[in-house]
Amino acid sequence: MIDDALVIFTPSGKRGRFALGTPVLTAARALGVDLDSVCGGRGICSKCQISPGYGEFAKHGVTVAADALSPWNSVEERYKSIRGMIDGRRLGCQAQVMGDVVIDVPPESQVHKQVIRKSATMRDMVMDPATRLLYLEVDEPDMEEPSGDFERLCKALADQWQVSDIAADLPILRRLQPALRKGGWKVTVALHKGNHDARHRVLDIWPGYHEGGLYGLAVDLGSTTIAAHLCDLADGTVLASAGVMNPQIRFGEDLMSRVSYAMMNPGGDVEMTRAVRAAINDLAVSIASEAGVAATAIYEIVFVCNPVMHHLLLGIDPVELGQAPFALATSGSISLDASDLDLAAVNLAARVYVLPCIAGHVGADCAAVALAEEPDKSKDMVLIVDVGTNAELLLGNESRVLACSSPTGPAFEGAQISSGQRAAPGAIERVEIDPATKEPRFKVIGSDLWSTDPGFAEATAASGITGICGSGIIEAVAEMRMAGLVDARGLIGSAEQTGSARMQAEGRTHAYLLHDGSAENGPRILVTQGDIRAIQLAKSALYAGARLLMDEMGIDQVDRVVLAGAFGAHISPKHAMVLGMIPDAPLSHVFSAGNAAGTGARIALCSRAARDAIEATVTRIHKVETAIEPRFQEHFVAANAIPHATAPFPELAKIVTLPEPSFNTHGSGDDGGRKRRRG
Repeated sequence: MIDDALVIFTPSGKRGRFALGTPVLTAARALGVDLDSVCGGRGICSKCQISPGYGEFAKHGVTVAADALSPWNSVEERYKSIRGMIDGRRLGCQAQVMGDVVIDVPPESQVHKQVIRKSATMRDMVMDPATRLLYLEVDEPDMEEPSGDFERLCKALADQWQVSDIAADLPILRRLQPALRKGGWKVTVALHKGNHDARHRVLDIWPGYHEGGLYGLAVDLGSTTIAAHLCDLADGTVLASAGVMNPQIRFGEDLMSRVSYAMMNPGGDVEMTRAVRAAINDLAVSIASEAGVAATAIYEIVFVCNPVMHHLLLGIDPVELGQAPFALATSGSISLDASDLDLAAVNLAARVYVLPCIAGHVGADCAAVALAEEPDKSKDMVLIVDVGTNAELLLGNESRVLACSSPTGPAFEGAQISSGQRAAPGAIERVEIDPATKEPRFKVIGSDLWSTDPGFAEATAASGITGICGSGIIEAVAEMRMAGLVDARGLIGSAEQTGSARMQAEGRTHAYLLHDGSAENGPRILVTQGDIRAIQLAKSALYAGARLLMDEMGIDQVDRVVLAGAFGAHISPKHAMVLGMIPDAPLSHVFSAGNAAGTGARIALCSRAARDAIEATVTRIHKVETAIEPRFQEHFVAANAIPHATAPFPELAKIVTLPEPSFNTHGSGDDGGRKRRRG
């Protein structure tokens, strides 16, 4: 008889086995999962709400039965009837583990809220929006020349704005006559003409001169986060930027696990589509509120997203993207009504434009990066890396541009790391290790002080030191390599081998103690051998994708590297190079582009010409399919070493001399890779 069960928490990825009957809140606390509770588990505060997932989760290797948690009880019923609770949610203090279960901790139940680092980048743009406000003076009706009010509105548009071929839906026609008469035959219309539209469409009408704003939403729909920029369609000004966690994380942390969920759970794709559309509606309301405008004043939305998110947004089953030849239902750009996507929070007449995908697993987000960074106009050879759970890469110049995707997984975002967490206040995001003393210092999100600075403890008292996020783990591993605590193969040395008491034995391997908060009832944050392996796998996939593009281009080096994406903006170029995440290049030629996909979405929102340009550009970008390229595995294996097994990295050697210890656990005297010696 089985007397315990596996409990997996998302988005943290933390897991453990617990005795049947263990409250979910107790399991969360035991694993260090960020689940709030104020009332001490008495079912009063409701802070510990969780969302259990049911069905088959191939990524986690579990099938969650309908009775995986104890039945809904009277405490939960009473709370829901009095204060309300989203259907499907449970209280973590009341629900007990009765079988293997996957549990999502929603953002509002997390003590340390995720920092969605996707702010807008300033960019000069030529305004040519698809939706604009036009003021008109319309002829009054005349018995001598009878015509309908709409026909005279169309005549005014032609005479005063040189706009012809106009359409209006029934709701506009119902409001037309009252607006004309109230405004004394003067009205303002919101007129839309998208790239796919044969006719102009009247989206709204107001009596007289309308001084209210006309707004659009540029949305970067990522697998981990959904980021949006609210823009004034008159001048392109970004009024507010906001982001939320993608609720689909509870179905799988990466894209292929979500495809697997759809394959193995009938209706799973519909469930994920419903979840992401609801999140976009909520985001539209919150970002409009932040800017002090009505969400109903949003008349246009532009989406950029990877192919799986693209299909799930549109309500298309992504099953074909889970198997060769990775066929998209459509790769072209799409225009449709917001109501077609159940986006009811914005104006009822709002229009949606989705940028084109490139091919396979290279999506509209990569097209948006190409629109923002314009590699096809570059004189030098530029590599653009959009770092995420599914990295997308562009390589080229004005003569030719290549693209590929590489499955890096969620390790770069803190998932699958022993003390890993999403970017939130209290998470370690910067790390330095003294190569002589092997002692660390670090920074956490929410404070500008280093841990060795006076006042650090006071500055971090509210947030605590809770874990390590993606940029932190990258710097930690690279610093360990530079300090001689990790050898070229990624093996962590023992206390005896390294001369540091911070090296902790863990079975047959070792770990580095970055922070010990146990005296204050906080966590012990270690970098384990498993963490190193997770980072090695992720960075090897990234490097192998870049190297494959370089092979196709017939080059051995690039002139410039651009790190794109919200995460890319927080990666230290030096640490990325030490790890071997990116090909060798002068560090002065490695740049951050911030959220380039979001910038591309804003450009497309504000310019029909830009939409035409990217639709033409994607047809000229050649897609390299990493999944079927024989050399991908060869590059991947060589890239497992830190920084690389065979590539010399001469530019890195100019600024860093990497020690060459060998921590062979069998004591064979293996040199650990002398070919990789620097300087």
